[in-house]
Amino acid sequence: MHRLGIDVGGTKVLGVRVDVDGDGAPTVVDHLRTPTPGPEGIIDVLAEVVDRLDPSGSAPVGVGVPGLVDRDGVLCFAPNLGGAVGLEVEALLRARTGRPVDVDNDATCAAWGERQVGAGRGHDDMMLLTLGTGIGGGLVVDGRLLRGAHGFAGELGHVVIEPDGADCPCGQRGCWERYASGGGLERMAIERARRGDLDGVVARAGDPDAVRSEQVVDAARHGDADAVDLLDEVGRWLGRGLASMVNIVDPDVILIGGGLASAGDLVLASARAVLDTATLGAALRPTIPVELAALGDRAGAIGAALLVR
Repeated sequence: MHRLGIDVGGTKVLGVRVDVDGDGAPTVVDHLRTPTPGPEGIIDVLAEVVDRLDPSGSAPVGVGVPGLVDRDGVLCFAPNLGGAVGLEVEALLRARTGRPVDVDNDATCAAWGERQVGAGRGHDDMMLLTLGTGIGGGLVVDGRLLRGAHGFAGELGHVVIEPDGADCPCGQRGCWERYASGGGLERMAIERARRGDLDGVVARAGDPDAVRSEQVVDAARHGDADAVDLLDEVGRWLGRGLASMVNIVDPDVILIGGGLASAGDLVLASARAVLDTATLGAALRPTIPVELAALGDRAGAIGAALLVR
């Protein structure tokens, strides 16, 4: 049968149409990308994606959106999506399309996609972090998604790790995602560029305020010492947060996805080093592997399709 999965990110909306066989293994047969609009345009874009992927059908639709999503599919708060508040995504899209619709947090969807058919397959206790504009988190405990009493579990990016740190769009200061995400890397890179550092990266960007995380990664891969140092710092911040998460949920594997995952060991090597020493009883407990997720930027859309009831 066909199912549709849509992942709403900070900059793009990705929709997939999948065939799900009797074993539940999905085959992506079509996909569509479009820019993410402001909160007022989200339902219009979602309906358009549904119509374009399945114009004459009635396939059920799963949607992953960033932020706090309650058990009724209401996007209660989305700091990285134009500050959307109280958007009834599930009810509005169901009314608009006449199809079954289920809406959940985007990283929760991605975690389920990886657990079912990606790098988390076979792991009943796993954590997925998506390092994009912010940090999304999805937790699988005893083989089941951890959603919490209200559906809000897994907002790992807004754990405060630096109380007097950088302002966050959520209204707090020093949130983990301000230091260990693609957006955090970009913020710190611009700060350094304005101070006169990161000359090689600025040369790629043309202006300190135009620096982007992809340029930092590219410069580091070409041996730029300042860029390597910045990515190492991001990795250390990532490792500090991971140590706290491991102390709480004790997963058997940690998967890293999202745009910053493309930096690979430029970030993960220092993250693993910190994790291996900062976790409680580190020398006495099994080493927890930190690995790259397997489904790439389709993880959220595939997971959303698999979560449709």
